[in-house]
Formats: sequence, C-alpha cells, structure tokens
Amino acid sequence: MHRIFAAAITLLPAALFAAEKPNVIFFIADDVSWNDYGCYGSQTARTPNIDALAAHGRRFDNAYLTASSCSPSRCSIITGRFPHNNGGASELHRPLSWHLVKFPSLLRTAGYYTALSGKDHMPQDDPPKGNTAPETTWDHKDSGKDKDNSGGHANWVKLTRDRPKGKPFFFWFAAYDAHRGWDADRQWHDAFGSKHKKNTVTVPSFLVDDDATRDDLASYHNEVTRFDYFIGLTIAELKDQGVLDNTLIFVLADNGRPFPRAKTRLHDSGMKTALVAHWPTGIKSAGQPTRSLTSVIDLAPTVLAAAGVPAPKTMQGVSLLPLFDDPEVTVRRYAFSEHNWHDYEAYGRSIRDNRFLYLINRRPHLPWQGPADSVRSASHSSLRTKKEQGTLTTAQQDVFLAPRPAAEFYDVRNDPEQLHNLAGSAQYTEVEKKLAAILKQWKQETGDTVPQKLTPDTFDRINGESLRIGTPRGIAPGEAKSADRINYPGPR
Repeated sequence: MHRIFAAAITLLPAALFAAEKPNVIFFIADDVSWNDYGCYGSQTARTPNIDALAAHGRRFDNAYLTASSCSPSRCSIITGRFPHNNGGASELHRPLSWHLVKFPSLLRTAGYYTALSGKDHMPQDDPPKGNTAPETTWDHKDSGKDKDNSGGHANWVKLTRDRPKGKPFFFWFAAYDAHRGWDADRQWHDAFGSKHKKNTVTVPSFLVDDDATRDDLASYHNEVTRFDYFIGLTIAELKDQGVLDNTLIFVLADNGRPFPRAKTRLHDSGMKTALVAHWPTGIKSAGQPTRSLTSVIDLAPTVLAAAGVPAPKTMQGVSLLPLFDDPEVTVRRYAFSEHNWHDYEAYGRSIRDNRFLYLINRRPHLPWQGPADSVRSASHSSLRTKKEQGTLTTAQQDVFLAPRPAAEFYDVRNDPEQLHNLAGSAQYTEVEKKLAAILKQWKQETGDTVPQKLTPDTFDRINGESLRIGTPRGIAPGEAKSADRINYPGPR
C-alpha cells in the first residue's frame, strides 16, 4: 500500500501555541461507517493515512452523529445544533434557517482564510426582505464533481499549497467517497494500491454473504481507500510547508455506509462515526484513544475554542478540548440523534450513554428499509431474493420488518450490532425508564415535535424506484414550536 503520510509522521510534544492560532481541516467522508477504517479494527480497510493520524493523535471511540442522513448531519456539524433546531434542514436537501450561523463564518471574521472543497450539501434560506444574512462563510468554494474530480478531492492539495500565507486557515474538505454510484473502480490509480476483492471483505451478519454483496462491499471499500489516499496527499503538503504541527485535523463521516441496516439508522451502523483528531502541538498523550461520549455538535465549539473565538449562544454542543489534555474526562453523559425524512416518511429519536441505546419510532407501521439508493443496491436485492425463498436469518429480516417495535433498547456493550431488542425486559426496567425520561426531557426542552403531516415517501420502499410525485413537503419536526429559535441544548 502506498503510504504518503503514514511513514513520515512523528510524535511531537503537546504544548498549545499561545500566540499562533491553529489551522484547522475537516476531512469528511460521505457514507462511511465508523468501523470501516483500520484504526477502528477493520480487517478489510486499507487506510494507512487515517490510521497514522489516530496513532499520533486522538481516536474517539464513542462519537455519534445527530442524523444518519447527508445534509441534516452536515448542517448539524457546521452549526453545532440538532437537526430539528436547524429549521427545514432536519430533512434531506432542505435548507437551514436563514439566521443560523455556520462556525467557519466566525473564523473568517476572526482572520481565518476559509475554504470548502468537495461536497457542500448545506443549503441555507435567503433572509426575508429587510433582514441581514449572517457573515459570509467561505473565501473560496468549489463544490460539485465532474469526470476529473469524481471524488471531490482533486483541489485539496492545490488549495493547501496556494492559500494566502501569513494567516490561519480553515478547510472543509468533503469527499463524495463513499456515496453510491461507485466510480473509484472505474478511475482507479496504481498509487491507491491494489483493489479490494470480494474474497477479502467482511460481510455483516445482517447482510447476505453472497458474491453480489461481496462485490458491492469491495467497491465501497475502494472508495474509502481513495478518500484515505487524498488525505495523505494533503497532509504531505502540510508537512512540506512546515505547518502540520499546528494544524488541528478532524476526520469523520456524515453517516453510515450506504447499505441495508446502516445509513439512516439510529443504530451504531448508521449513527456512530469514526472521529480522529490530530494536532501535535495541542493533544497530550497522543496515540491514546478516548471512550468519552461525544457528539458531532461538539466540533464547532471545539474549533472555536481552539481558535480563541467565543462560541455563540446558538451552539448546543460542548468543547472537546478537555479531551485533548486528558482522554479520561467526561464532557457529556448523553448523545441524542434523529431520523427524519430521507426519501421516506420517518420519525425516530435516540439517546445514547456509554453503554445503552434507547430509541423510539413514531412510524412503527412502516419498514425501515434504508435510503432509496441502498434499496436499489445489489446487497438489498440479495436480501429480497432470500426473503422470497424464506431463508433470511432474524438479523437479515430486520429491513423488511413491519410493524416494527415502537421502542428499542440495547445493551451495546454485550450486543455491539444491536440485534437483540431488550425493550420491556425486567432486567433493564430502571435504566430503560431513565433513558426514556431523559429523551422526553430533551425533546421538550429543545422544542422537538411529531408533526401529524410528515413529508411522505417519494420512492418505493420495495424496489427504491421514484414514485414521480416530486417532493411534497410536510411539516418539519420542531416547526410548530419554532425550534430553530431555541438554543437550549437539553440534558448533556
């Protein structure tokens, strides 16, 4: 495997610069599950550059998204707010409320050069007449992809090299890897190493172990490898410039892999994210992971704190800087997540602590088949074939299950794939009641609501084909309580 950065990185003393503001880079993968990197134990992954960042930085072992859905998740990351507190952006493709602040704009005001390259997918409403929009977020933006930039990372090194010198920078480098419509296979470069083969991948228990699924997974892992490669190129450029030591880097994803029982799920396969931080001058005990519970809404206040910029009252997260000094400290007790419209009508909420997952489903009569592109996949087709044959295992039946339980409760420590629903179990009555009460409190304090008229399905749940009805929008969760104006974070 070609290792651009992994062999060159070295550990340096951890001492925060008092005068020099840190540079910051977010590397954001598209549809990659937390355990699909080598540093998180994957035997399939070839991710030497990300693994090296983890080995010499801080790996977060309990980091959670607020939504396992592209634009709602990204909008949460950039505002530091829960999806239903972002206005229409709680649902796929819908825009942020016009008045909400994206944290890079605060960095820009503080003297940072800010740039986005790759996938954007964070629309925002225009301000009503007579109102002033928040400060401009980006000095430079190149979003989208074409035949020469299918992964969205072609300009990362150039931007890093050609940035204005003499001022700190913030880069939002967001790949299209590993979203479906695999193209890494077709545009493979020898520098990426050898392609993944179907006989080398690991098939989760809730998928069918056949050639079609294995080929699907191999193509997915090729995209993850390509993402890692371009991270390595960018870090090599930082090292050549002598600015790597004071650059705070985060690697994460917007949601889980685009496979059945992953993306859009409130289970760990959809909602848990890899989160790797690297900052030689800012992280003590580098290489030591943390099991402290974290949420992606914590990233915005973390970056602002590192840059010496006050976080606005709109942000609902907490700074993770204490975990850079001591990986054993606790910064939050609970992480909350949402499942709203993503191709299909949905309303689900979850609460996590360091051991248990509790979730509610307000549309239990509907199956939880995953997003439309996953339903159209070879992996889902294999599940359908097995279903018709009557040979699915209990775990594989889950994507077709309807009605579903209105509540699910898992002891994740003993059931890491969350296959055994313990809701109503006498053994866990007290802890289940406690988490249910805290989830209810969070919903109330943050203005969450369950609209009677949710956005309906726009794709067929069986085959993933478009229903050709456009996108008729329902009422967004929280809209009835103007939750986009509520800043209270609820219990932490």
